[in-house]
Amino acid sequence: MNAHWHHLEVEMAYWRRAGLTLPLWWRDDDAAAVTPALGRLLKLGEDLSLPVHLAVIPQRATTDLGTYCSDSAYVVPLVHGWAHKNHAPEGQKKAEFGHPHMGYLTETKTAFDRMTELFGENLLPMFVPPWNRIHSDVVTGLQSQGFTALSTYNPRPARLKAGLVQINTHIDPILWKAGRGLADEATTIKGVIRLLQDRRFGFVDAAEPLGLLTHHLVHDEAIWDFTKHFLSVLLEGGATPINLLKMKDILP
Repeated sequence: MNAHWHHLEVEMAYWRRAGLTLPLWWRDDDAAAVTPALGRLLKLGEDLSLPVHLAVIPQRATTDLGTYCSDSAYVVPLVHGWAHKNHAPEGQKKAEFGHPHMGYLTETKTAFDRMTELFGENLLPMFVPPWNRIHSDVVTGLQSQGFTALSTYNPRPARLKAGLVQINTHIDPILWKAGRGLADEATTIKGVIRLLQDRRFGFVDAAEPLGLLTHHLVHDEAIWDFTKHFLSVLLEGGATPINLLKMKDILP
């Protein structure tokens, strides 16, 4: 076993000895249709007994996807923006809702309605902005449309934002700026250990479920293998698998 995996197991041992609870959730982005990669994703979730919170692009989502997901106990649909279209001004980082644009509230409401039509009671009314960027003016309008939660990236600075419960992701194993392959394992695991230590020492909100972010449509075998091994190590180390749909009335 590589040393970084051993160090992660040691950190999990600290958690067990201290009687600490590590809630763990899994978010996967950019779903729109039934694909072999989606089938593999949900099978892995079933094998691990860890639900996949699937961020679906409403404008592109097919009716078949709604039917397919309704047959699995290990998928929780989320609202992934509207069309996953970049509206950022030239020279700025990509974002669909990072800068208010004409009709943005109509888009978020249409997205909510489309996802409710597709998934019904299986939908968790969580808004996941593409590229994990969202302007505060957009957030302010979401609660009145039926959304109850918001998910971006990095530890949340507060549990609530404009009436929405923030539950973010914290680990992304993909090297987006260099070929979309697997990021260096040792570097990723060192970052995870720092996250766990920050929680253990009270520097960040330990009640927020620790979130893994994946993108099944771009996974190669190395990313699939890392995802399975990483989640297995955390679960075997005592992490608690979280299904946010079952907690929708009292989100952590």
